[in-house]
Amino acid sequence: MPDIPAGRATALAGVLLAGGRSRRMGGGDKCLRPLAGRPMLAHIIARARPQVGPLVLNVNGDSARFADFGIPVAGDVVAGFAGPLAGILTGLEWAAQHAPQCTHVASFACDAPFFPEDLVARLAAAMAEADAELACAASAGRAHPVFALWPVALRASLRQALVGEGLRKIDAWTARYRLVTVDFPAIATVAGPLDPFFNVNTPADLAAAEDFAAALAVQGAAQGAAMPS
Repeated sequence: MPDIPAGRATALAGVLLAGGRSRRMGGGDKCLRPLAGRPMLAHIIARARPQVGPLVLNVNGDSARFADFGIPVAGDVVAGFAGPLAGILTGLEWAAQHAPQCTHVASFACDAPFFPEDLVARLAAAMAEADAELACAASAGRAHPVFALWPVALRASLRQALVGEGLRKIDAWTARYRLVTVDFPAIATVAGPLDPFFNVNTPADLAAAEDFAAALAVQGAAQGAAMPS
């Protein structure tokens, strides 16, 4: 396995996964719903961009609606809304074509606006330490395989699983490889403990995310005021 330096690296690309149908949110682009005064996707990009090199957004349909975000857009390379694995394959094949210097791709779900700012660094370090082929995040006893590191070299194997076998479950595919799971703790906020991978699936979730975003903003302002000048 190539040595992946922690933090931002040209050897790492990123794929933002937003290709789902958002049924529980009532349809449309869930990532474009406003959160703390700007689209949720803007929060995702702000957290992901410093952690990787090239970045691509995986969505389906007319890409023009995302033009203001200033990043490349790629639709699923497998037809039929095949789920997150299709988005991951899209990221791997995009990196192979457009960022050949990248050996790995980090994936980020676009409905989890509070994911850790050291996510990729910790996944990369754990992958190297365990001599693993894949790494994914976990919290509160649950794995989050959409937040993971994937070797670009496995793209043909993943395409075969998706197209040739009809595989759809991420866990079923990652079980074929050496996988390391990295646990991330809850974030303490005045609104209560926040799972860093809290995902927004429903309008109620979006309301809760607003509360957490407000709490984090207050805490950030208080910490800034407490720092010596």
